[in-house]
Amino acid sequence: MAKIKIDSGLYDRIKKIINVAGYGSPEEFIVHIIEKELSALESAGDEAEITERLRGLGYLE
Repeated sequence: MAKIKIDSGLYDRIKKIINVAGYGSPEEFIVHIIEKELSALESAGDEAEITERLRGLGYLE
């Protein structure tokens, strides 16, 4: 399994909400969020639409 680095402040925030949100671990929450976003982007359509969606999320300038 691949590992990724995540800002410790963000990880601390995730740890605070996982039980309330019903997740068993921070990793479970992170995987769920990534899968959700990937699904939305994959169903978005063409590359221009994906680029605009990423720009709207603040990932692109």
